[in-house]
Amino acid sequence: MRKVLSLAKVAEVVERLAGVYEDEGTALVHENVWELLIAVVLSAQTTDVSVNKVTPELFRRWPDASALALAEVAEVESVIRTIGLYRTKAANIVKLSKELVDKYDDVVPGDFDALTTLPGVGRKTANVVLAFGFGQERMPVDTHVFRVANRIGLCAEPTPEKTEFALVRRIPKGRLSATHHFLIWHGRRVCHARGPACGECMISGLCLYPKKPQ
Repeated sequence: MRKVLSLAKVAEVVERLAGVYEDEGTALVHENVWELLIAVVLSAQTTDVSVNKVTPELFRRWPDASALALAEVAEVESVIRTIGLYRTKAANIVKLSKELVDKYDDVVPGDFDALTTLPGVGRKTANVVLAFGFGQERMPVDTHVFRVANRIGLCAEPTPEKTEFALVRRIPKGRLSATHHFLIWHGRRVCHARGPACGECMISGLCLYPKKPQ
């Protein structure tokens, strides 16, 4: 069984990361919970930078769920066509908007089970919306969180879902949602998928990654 850090060391890792990334939030530009939801759905298998290039026009033309629910999918496709899986995503956000109008009076529900019934919304998306749209303590697990958390020893789990549950148990109370962002930014800037910059890392003395450059 792979080793994991003690809870005391996990807490130390979180605070060291906080010292660098405390002021960093989501890179997805949004002004309300509905825009956050749509942006996160669009971000699957696509960079946040790419999403931010299409959402200004998307939200200008369809500023809320009521408007997007009436949109032609082909028109939405034309606006978001530069991002990955744009056809599927266009269909999903139109269907999602229709369900918000029909079932939730045009309001994004602050409930995990309700969110995950919406087209294009999985665990990660629902957790992002609940954490950063509703202020709930959540641990959305994307590729960066999954890689970094397991690489450095916060947990040792084979899947994103099991990683989420392990981090919920092991991250200090009140720091869960913030740590999600810490791990994302650390994964982007230092703990890269290939060639992590261990010499620049503020947690290298705690990290359990066995392949640190000498």
